[in-house]
Amino acid sequence: MQKTYSLLQKIMACFSMLLLSSCIKISENSKHNKKENIAAFDWFRYEGNDAIYKTLSADKEKYLNPILAGFYPDPGICRVHDKFYLVNSSFSYFPGLPIFESTDMVNWKQIGHVIDRPEQLDLKLAVSKGLYAPTIRYNKRFFYVVCTNVDAGGNFLVTAKNPAGPWSNPIWLPEIEGIDPDIYFDDDGKVYITHNGPPPNNISVHEGHRAIYMMEFDLEKSKTVGESKLVVNGGTDMSQEPVWIEGPHIIKKDGFYYMICAQGGTEYNHSEVVFRSEHIFGPYSSFPNNPILTQKHLDKTRANPVTTTGHADFVELSNGDWWSVFLGCRPYGDDLYNTGRETFMLPVKWKDGWPEIVGGKEPIPFQFKKPNLCSSKENISPMNGNFIWQDDFNSDKLDFKWNFIRTPSEKWYSLEKGKLLIKARKETIQTETNFSFIGRRQQHLNFDVSTKVDFKLQNQSQTSGLLAFQNEKSYFLLGNRLNDSGKQKVFVERVSKILNNEKREIVAETDLQENSDSVLYRIEGNAGLFNFYFKENENDSWILLLKNSDATILSTKLAGGFVGTYLGMYTSGNHFSTKE
Repeated sequence: MQKTYSLLQKIMACFSMLLLSSCIKISENSKHNKKENIAAFDWFRYEGNDAIYKTLSADKEKYLNPILAGFYPDPGICRVHDKFYLVNSSFSYFPGLPIFESTDMVNWKQIGHVIDRPEQLDLKLAVSKGLYAPTIRYNKRFFYVVCTNVDAGGNFLVTAKNPAGPWSNPIWLPEIEGIDPDIYFDDDGKVYITHNGPPPNNISVHEGHRAIYMMEFDLEKSKTVGESKLVVNGGTDMSQEPVWIEGPHIIKKDGFYYMICAQGGTEYNHSEVVFRSEHIFGPYSSFPNNPILTQKHLDKTRANPVTTTGHADFVELSNGDWWSVFLGCRPYGDDLYNTGRETFMLPVKWKDGWPEIVGGKEPIPFQFKKPNLCSSKENISPMNGNFIWQDDFNSDKLDFKWNFIRTPSEKWYSLEKGKLLIKARKETIQTETNFSFIGRRQQHLNFDVSTKVDFKLQNQSQTSGLLAFQNEKSYFLLGNRLNDSGKQKVFVERVSKILNNEKREIVAETDLQENSDSVLYRIEGNAGLFNFYFKENENDSWILLLKNSDATILSTKLAGGFVGTYLGMYTSGNHFSTKE
């Protein structure tokens, strides 16, 4: 009996030790372990405050342009019964190809991404490479997206029964050269893929000479049929030396095949043109009144300009009305814009057998009469106008607005008890890697963004903070670091192709008075000027660290590429390991 009792005591003691050990582990895991180089972000707040929206009167019969503000270029759209689906280019950001749903074409809810699994695509590319110009279509219970992964595989097709996913792994289309594929389902059951490609025989008659080709596609075998056929050489009028014909979409109406294409290149001379034919492979004739959409001829000094319009897609409503979505830019100076290429919308009218985008050659309106559809009753987070958006990280997964740069090779973040925990890894912003950054798009010319981070600095190589990012050679970082004596400093680091030859430069710096682990950061954007603030306690007033810093370095014109600015949270355990 005594032996039994002693054995029971030992078992209970062991159990108590296990329980205590478990409790210690639970307690340790209940807050981020500072020894593991974890930056804990409490919240992230974004506020847009563009002047143009303050001048527009509230009108339930009208919608706002752009319909998707910020870096949402190259829109592709389709209708399935009473719902509309829209996808955009995303280049090297992951998850890729954001997909939206709407019932009224005014309120757009993001329902996911087409590319959201590393097994689909591993994006290890420069920021402006990767996923270009998707087309989305629906046929017989399946959704189809065709797209180009530039510099990493070329053209591909993915499918899904549910547009929210999951989408299939890519079906590669190696026979299709060039970019911007379109998939068209004809009435007789045949399927065609149309795409941009090099000029015939790879002989350029002039700089920017490109062509449009078409191939039949076997849906059951998931492969192309026959040879690629030239359908448009150069563009609308070869005597005018048209450049960069691309972004084709095929539409059929009243016995004609219509092909709409972007022309002029994705910059100030961008436009949308249209061709038609009685036969799918042509010959295609150019609309005498081309282009049907452009802003290139308008006064650059006009108020509230929208520029660079083109790369359109059309959709027909159930009542027979037609609408177009297309990209455009909102510059604050001479072709200077940080928000990237955005998605706009205007109606299409058919006249004498040709489509024209209503007002496509006039200044693009920021407010226009809504499509003839019932207004959505769903409470959807706004994608345009002035709004405030805050993420308190109370969910068990990241909001669809958040992206990484390139495909993560490991899960270096987690959401725990109202905090976003990000590991300070060896990867840094100076390298073309998947460094520890989670960001969202800048959607306004004038914005205010802030966050709070708790990060125990242990050496002079580490940092964490708030990042305004265009690419690895054009960014601002507002963060903290340790000096030689172990004192914490808050700083603004700038890298610019134009101002400092792509070298890292500390343009403002000061001591943190309390030398605490928690710091709040804030960036205020006013078109081409940024202000940088910080504070150490939430109830304190913001301290201005740097005023009116030149933010034109984040514009597409000066930074290069095709993307817009991202704003988000960054940390690294190796940021200052190299010489500044």
